[in-house]
Amino acid sequence: MKKLVAFTVAGAMAVSLAACGSSSSGGAASTTAAAGGSGSAASGDTIKLGVFEPKTGENGGGGAQEELGIEYANSVRPTVTVDGKTYTIELDWQDNQSDKTVAVTAAQKLISDGCVGVIGGYGSGVCIAAGSYFSDAKIPAIGTSCTNANVTLGNDYYFRTCYLDPFQGKVMANWAHDNGYTEVATIDNVGNEYTSGLVKTFTDAFTALGGTVVDAETFQTNESDFKAILTNIKNKGVKAVFAPTDYLYAPLLLNQAADLGLDLQWIAGDTWYSNVIIQDAGDNANGVVADTFYSEGGTPDFDKGFKEWINADESRKKTNLDSDAIVGNHAVCYDAYMVMCDAIEAANSLDGTKIRDAIAAMDASDGFACGPYKFDENGDAIKNTSYVCQITDGEWKYQSTETVEG
Repeated sequence: MKKLVAFTVAGAMAVSLAACGSSSSGGAASTTAAAGGSGSAASGDTIKLGVFEPKTGENGGGGAQEELGIEYANSVRPTVTVDGKTYTIELDWQDNQSDKTVAVTAAQKLISDGCVGVIGGYGSGVCIAAGSYFSDAKIPAIGTSCTNANVTLGNDYYFRTCYLDPFQGKVMANWAHDNGYTEVATIDNVGNEYTSGLVKTFTDAFTALGGTVVDAETFQTNESDFKAILTNIKNKGVKAVFAPTDYLYAPLLLNQAADLGLDLQWIAGDTWYSNVIIQDAGDNANGVVADTFYSEGGTPDFDKGFKEWINADESRKKTNLDSDAIVGNHAVCYDAYMVMCDAIEAANSLDGTKIRDAIAAMDASDGFACGPYKFDENGDAIKNTSYVCQITDGEWKYQSTETVEG
């Protein structure tokens, strides 16, 4: 069972980024909701929303970007009204450490803390690991950039605001084909649901277009020496590589490829759309192409507000790599928070099942960065648009808007 109403924007109340560093911040202790979604999840005038993101581990940088998007949303809309009573939203930050085992512990903590809903997160594997715990506790969760199809599949309590890997795999396969690449290599991180899922969907879509994957390379998590892989690619003579790895590996691949004198068109998924790559790979990053959930200029009011908020606090700007640039993760996290708030008010309840039903019933177009939002039977946002950007002269620049039907 999965499918609200419109959106309202409350006043401003900024929360310091330092609060992101603490798990389960102070204030009134919440009453844990009883199993089955019944019982009060509020304490006095406060309710908790869980934030399920990696602060540490290989995806810590991506988690930090997502936390900025959630924290900004909370500053814009710090309260919800239920049954005539206004509740202040307290964000309960839990670090899943980019680790599937720790993810379970983080999920259990959010449940025991009495969170009425959960936002997050970055990394499909940790979301899949935690998903059954949220559904068993009947607490709705809204994923942000976890694009693997299995995050929501078979889980009535997990939704998401991003598009899925089968979609972005087709987008990037179309881009490669449309730009004249008939032969490519792929690089897959074995055991990483995100990377493996994208490599498969890209390969299927690219070959269906008449292209050929002439070299399918793999590596293990935490590897740092890619010279053997890159030498194999060099010997194949291909001109383009699809490498939808976590962003951590991108500078290593780019810099080592440059050391080997490889002149390649690097094609990636949404995780490469990060200023970390530009910072760590420098000129070697020029030319990289990636897709993203959102491109600056799409929603001017969101852009203006987020940039003002980032620039108002040096610690926020530092977390955003000393930049006020907006990436897709900021936008989908902002939207996930707003969807949850809309659902709570539409349900007019703090009951997890009623909030879940309100998310499933949503059909809203106003007040989002990447909206409108309507969810399919699996809890996935119905989307058919992606933005392709390229690093040019050390900056991500918009290239095209891509649409894939079906």
